Parts: sequence; structure tokens; C-alpha cells
Amino acid sequence: MTRRDVFEYAILRVVPRVERGECFNAGVLVYCRAHSFVAARTHLDEAKLKALDPGADVVGVRAALRAVEGVCGGGEEAGQAAGDDAGRRFRWLIAPRSTIVQPGAVHSGLTTDPAAEVERLLGLLVR
Repeated sequence: MTRRDVFEYAILRVVPRVERGECFNAGVLVYCRAHSFVAARTHLDEAKLKALDPGADVVGVRAALRAVEGVCGGGEEAGQAAGDDAGRRFRWLIAPRSTIVQPGAVHSGLTTDPAAEVERLLGLLVR
């Protein structure tokens, strides 16, 4: 039997006009403590963004989504979080915030391959 490890994930939502509360999914964050793994994958649907807010800053939203991916990847792209372990970076990213890119609730599951979960969840919940 293949060992399955617990993982946690959160959906990244884009909320173009926070005061209206309308949102759509634009990415996933996955963390697996057993593998010291944290990753994010994003996909911005510009048509949805423009439908909710014709004046939305597409470049700014893309930059915010890339920043989440950078923090997950660690290194220079992670800025001040570069020295933090995977769990601490995940917890920082899932903290509630009132910005255009927001994390959703945290869910959990079991996996044999956390990297594959990122792709599976992106396909299932975002694309």
C-alpha cells in the first residue's frame, strides 16, 4: 500500500471590487507538512475579471497572483518570507485579507504526490 500524507489547500479568489463581494477562483495553494511542500498555481480569466469590473487592473492582479507563487517557491522571489519554512509561508498566505486577491477557507485531503495535487485542484476548481 502506498503511503498517503495529509495535505491542506486553499483557493485563491479574485475580488475585483471588495465592497461588492463578487469573486471568482484564480488559483490554488497546497501545503503538505510531511513533504515540506508548499506551492501555488494560478490562472487568471481576464474575461471574468472584466465582467465583474471593466476598469480592473489586469496587470496588477496578475502581479499579485505571481507574488503568491513566488512566496511559495521561496528564495529571492519570496522576499522577507524567504527564510521561512513551507508551513509558515502557507500560513502567512492563507491569512484573511481585504485585497483583490484573497485566500478562501482551508480544506484538507490525503495524497501520495502533493505536486500532482496542485495541478489536479487547479483543473478541478479554477479552470
